[in-house]
Amino acid sequence: MAATLKDVAALAGVSVKTVSNVVNGYAFVKPENRRRVEAALEATGYRPNLSARNLRRGKTGFIALVLPELSIPYFGELAGLVITAARRYDWNVLIEQTQGTRDRERTALTALGPHMIDGAILSPQALAAEDFTGFDRGIPLVMVGEHAVNVPIDHVAIDNVLAARTAVRHLTSLGCRRIAAIGTNPGRGTAALRLEGYRTALREAGMTESPELIVPALEYHRQDGALAMRHLLDLPEPPDAVFCFNDLLAIGALRAAAERGLRVPEDVAIAGFDDAEESAYSIPSLTTIAPDKLAIARTAVDLIHRRVSEDDPFPVQDVQIPFALEIRESTAGRLGLA
Repeated sequence: MAATLKDVAALAGVSVKTVSNVVNGYAFVKPENRRRVEAALEATGYRPNLSARNLRRGKTGFIALVLPELSIPYFGELAGLVITAARRYDWNVLIEQTQGTRDRERTALTALGPHMIDGAILSPQALAAEDFTGFDRGIPLVMVGEHAVNVPIDHVAIDNVLAARTAVRHLTSLGCRRIAAIGTNPGRGTAALRLEGYRTALREAGMTESPELIVPALEYHRQDGALAMRHLLDLPEPPDAVFCFNDLLAIGALRAAAERGLRVPEDVAIAGFDDAEESAYSIPSLTTIAPDKLAIARTAVDLIHRRVSEDDPFPVQDVQIPFALEIRESTAGRLGLA
């Protein structure tokens, strides 16, 4: 059976209260008693009952993280960073995957309650404002990502329009003149914002938008990028550059270009979005937009902690996180060609 506080106290020759003070990190314990208790804790293998402790404090010790799809590297990496950030507050993280559908996002939202979690971080793709009516407002909620919902809830994201514009401006600066976009999807808030940035950069470069160069993607996986790229390469006048709305689409585009015997970036330059770890190790390595994912995770967790800890409510926060353009081999080789 698991050791109890009484077992530890008996072995250390101190009171149960002294053991409790050591376990809970209270400073006012005699050094000799602390050493004896720590030795007894080690000897007995005692582990505190975190659930009972949290219930006494009126907290669950858990936060929820609701994401569309963990197989997409961006969300998998973000989940790991949120888990690390939550440890600073002794929180465990419950993760739910919604596949980006409105029904599953709504179910995840309405199922959350104060008996289960202390707060939630949500990356929605399909929710509407009316879906938040059943949510318990006593639970702090932070939205991360680009799906804008007009509700008074804390929001953490990068400027997707500016980020896409930055990537496409890089392509125009290389002398590319037929720049395609892969990833339009009416079900994704990210797609509309990144398409806006793409179009803005073309206008700034004095270029006319070509509808045949804007290709949708049902999903944001490698095969979707490869399929879209094959379509573009079959055009009478193929693109000389492609901006993909995430890195997996770009990895698929790289594969399709290689299948046709094209050189990247000499024949066609390719840029992605998200700076997934894979993008630095593809051949060629992928130029991409790199959001500060660590800052996104920490800011979201910190906002929940503030909401839980501070007695006085503070205004809804809309926090913009920085990004960077990581220039790698999939475009850098064209610098001498521009």
